[in-house]
Amino acid sequence: RTQNWLDTKRVEIACAIPLAEIIVDFYNELKARTRGYASMDYTLDDYRPSDMVKLDILVNQQPVDALSVIVHRDDAFHKGQRLVSKMKEIIPRQMFEVPIQAAVGNKIISRANVKAMRKDVLSKCYGGDITRKRKLLEKQKAGKKRMKMVGSVEVPQEAFMSVLKLEDD
Repeated sequence: RTQNWLDTKRVEIACAIPLAEIIVDFYNELKARTRGYASMDYTLDDYRPSDMVKLDILVNQQPVDALSVIVHRDDAFHKGQRLVSKMKEIIPRQMFEVPIQAAVGNKIISRANVKAMRKDVLSKCYGGDITRKRKLLEKQKAGKKRMKMVGSVEVPQEAFMSVLKLEDD
C-alpha cells in the first residue's frame, strides 16, 4: 500500500483489495463519501486462493436460489444474520409461521420466524366450559400444521433488491 501526495489537496492511494470488494458497490460508495471528487482506476494483480462459501437462504425450508451469495467464510455468519433479519421485515405474514434460514452447506447459521396471522376462534365462545375453547385452539393448531406442509410462500420483489442494498449497511 502506498500513499502519494500529488499536491496539497490531492492524494493517490495504491493498495491491493479483493475484486469482490470492488464489484459490490465500491465505486458508488467512493463517490458518495467524497461527494463526487474521487475517482478510481484498477488493474488485476493476480489470483489468490481464498476461503469462500456459498450462503443459501431458505424460506419455509425451500432454498431461494436468487438470494444465494458467495461470501468469505469469516463474513458468512454476520452476512447471514443481516440477510435473515432483512428478509423477516420484507416477507409478509402468512396464515402459518414461516422460518427464514441462512445456511452454509447443510449447517444453519442463522434463523428467524415470520409469525403467523391468528384468527380469533374463541370469539364465538362466550363463557362455558374451558375444554370447548381448548378443543377449538387445538383444531386451529392442527389446521395451521397441515397448511404449513402444503403452503408455499411468495418472496416479494423487494427481497431480491434488499440483498443488493444490504452491502450499503
